[in-house]
Amino acid sequence: MTSSAYSALIPVAKRPGQLFVKGQGSYLFDDTNKGYLDLVQGWAVNTLGHSPLVMQEALARQAATLVNASPGFYNGPMVELANTLVKHSVFDQVFFASSGAEANEGAIKLARRWGQKHKNGAFKIITFEGGFHGRTLACMSACGKPAFEALFEPKVPGFIKVPFNDLAAVAAAMDDATVAVMLEPIQGEAGVVEASCDFLQGLAALCQAQNALLIFDEVQTGIGRTGKLFAYEHHGIKPHIMTLAKGLGGGVPLSAMLIDNAVSCFEYGDQGGTFSGNPLMCAVGQAMVEAVTAPGFLAGVNARSQQLKAGLGLLSAKYGLGEVRGQGLLLALNTGMLDASALVEKAMALGLFINAPRANTLRFMPALNISEAEVAEALGLLDKLFSQ
Repeated sequence: MTSSAYSALIPVAKRPGQLFVKGQGSYLFDDTNKGYLDLVQGWAVNTLGHSPLVMQEALARQAATLVNASPGFYNGPMVELANTLVKHSVFDQVFFASSGAEANEGAIKLARRWGQKHKNGAFKIITFEGGFHGRTLACMSACGKPAFEALFEPKVPGFIKVPFNDLAAVAAAMDDATVAVMLEPIQGEAGVVEASCDFLQGLAALCQAQNALLIFDEVQTGIGRTGKLFAYEHHGIKPHIMTLAKGLGGGVPLSAMLIDNAVSCFEYGDQGGTFSGNPLMCAVGQAMVEAVTAPGFLAGVNARSQQLKAGLGLLSAKYGLGEVRGQGLLLALNTGMLDASALVEKAMALGLFINAPRANTLRFMPALNISEAEVAEALGLLDKLFSQ
């Protein structure tokens, strides 16, 4: 398709010229029927790959009964998914929305509401350099992404940025007006940078000592992506608030904010949204959570993680590249002196989708049910890529 066919779209992203028309499992197909092995999966969105049968069935079943009731009414899938998430987590209540940014916006609002009611109007939220929380104005204000610094000024005040994995810097930034600390347990857009276990445990203790809320942005890491259902489980801590999106909907627009009863302080009208708790989306979310919590599923995620991580390590050694980092099926490879963006383009020509969040970093976010053979195929394509 010619580029002029796309002129009706506002250009907000640099997209390749292909028109994609079909997806199945780990593969995406363009309008020439060329297939691509997809290790991006909508930026860690497609939990079970493209168009999984359980999603098709959930959508068809729910569409035949109720698509949209009203955010002012209860509906079956909303209630069922909320109870399922509470059952499988340390949280007590759930608010549903449509995007990760919307869930994070809700977390910011709840923290500030709690500060008004319980901490003398405290409103400041400590966030981290390299962090990414979405593209609403408040979420961009919370981000530590350098490219956002000059955009859309004046931004929302009250966000204090400190270095990641630096507990002393967090402690120094705290004062009586600090209401919360908000972070990703693994910074995805920064290049898959992990928070250390010591740092996260220290952060939880510091927040408790300072009467501040701990907010985990698990938009990318939640729903099995790290090899556990939620990333906080790796560290033996309990955040006060957690946000989910991406993998929760498995490809449809669904997000959630999960909270502890102790911080539940919204009054009627404080929070809402036209599609909050939409039954069609929640039915898909229920199918995704049931799939990921099924016996043996997370063991498979960890097995494929080990296979991919080991293969990337061998390629790094073979071609003189850098470290492999990440957890589960959220992994990254440092490309050393090689331009990661150029590698992404060359990989596409080979029929492989990968992502470059940084100039020297490749990120891998395959479907959580990717097969052993598909991982092997991806590693073979990467070997061919680097050999060029």
